[in-house]
Amino acid sequence: MRLADFISRDMERILAQWEAFAATLLPAAENLGSLALRNHAQQILQAVAKDLQTSQTREVQREKSMGQAPEPMEATETAAETHAVLRAQAGFNINQLAAEYRALRASVLRLWMDDCAPEAPDLDDMMRFNEAIDQALAESVSFFSGHVEQSRNLFFGMLGHDMRSPLQAIQVTASYLSALKASEKVSDAAARLIRSGARMQALLDDLSDFSRTRLGLGINVTRTNINLADIVTDELDELRAVHSDRQIDFHVSGDSQGVWDAKRLQQLLQNLVLNAIKYGGQDTPVRVEVTGYSTRVCIDVRNRGPAIEPATLGCMFNPLARGPDHQSKSDKGESLGLGLYIANEIAKAHHGSIEARSNERETCFSVSLPRE
Repeated sequence: MRLADFISRDMERILAQWEAFAATLLPAAENLGSLALRNHAQQILQAVAKDLQTSQTREVQREKSMGQAPEPMEATETAAETHAVLRAQAGFNINQLAAEYRALRASVLRLWMDDCAPEAPDLDDMMRFNEAIDQALAESVSFFSGHVEQSRNLFFGMLGHDMRSPLQAIQVTASYLSALKASEKVSDAAARLIRSGARMQALLDDLSDFSRTRLGLGINVTRTNINLADIVTDELDELRAVHSDRQIDFHVSGDSQGVWDAKRLQQLLQNLVLNAIKYGGQDTPVRVEVTGYSTRVCIDVRNRGPAIEPATLGCMFNPLARGPDHQSKSDKGESLGLGLYIANEIAKAHHGSIEARSNERETCFSVSLPRE
């Protein structure tokens, strides 16, 4: 008997084995009934049987075996994709999801081969079945991973949002205690709370921006006509006050007027300068340059220190990435490794870009921003 006909005839027997195996995937399957355990299994098998009965070229079969079959025109999701989302919502992990397909593959082939005996099973059917299962598995894994990532980013976004109110209460209380001038000990304690609150606020801001970009919302910008040199000057004054032991030089040339989000560009500059302070030579200055051209303005942040390897340069703007030593001695867990990623996202939100260059003489992060 051809495999497609066997699947249609023995659907219930195959589904019973699917259900029995799914019930062993604990703890997610512990409280699931028969219908939930069989979730979309029948539709997946029907799609496989239909695939086996469809004439296909060798190229199409090869693409399926790599999980690259074209999406069906009649549905927004395949049965395998819907199955993956429901399994993720039920608490299954990706290893358990893949195990279901391994068990299904073995179960169907074993039952079919027993049914074919003593005759040999059709080898082309066997190959086509494996290709169809590989395609279904690829669809499930892709949708499962996407659902998990979206849920994680939503959680981070909600966490950052919900922590803002208690943090603001701490900061306001600390400022009130500082203003009382009750005693030197109280003032010192209030100052520590204010500094810690500011660091926590920066972490929450990074977390919020990261969540927005990963959810496809992008960095939110509000553009006004500003002088970039003035914005940079203000930000560098604050950074010099915090890092009084480091020399930060600033040079401007050309027209630095444009339409940008001032606060976002201060955030971008802060991330780049702090990165230069952390990973540059501690006894060398950080140099910031603003250069105006006809249609764009550039910000260059330069520092001296060991050259960054080309492989590291290529992933500097990836989220959760660190510098060449992953974490500098001055980084005491006060960042999430999102600074350069967010700086890059801010540049893109302004239709600009950031380029990183490094050699034995210096490392330079160059930001290009269109004026309009």
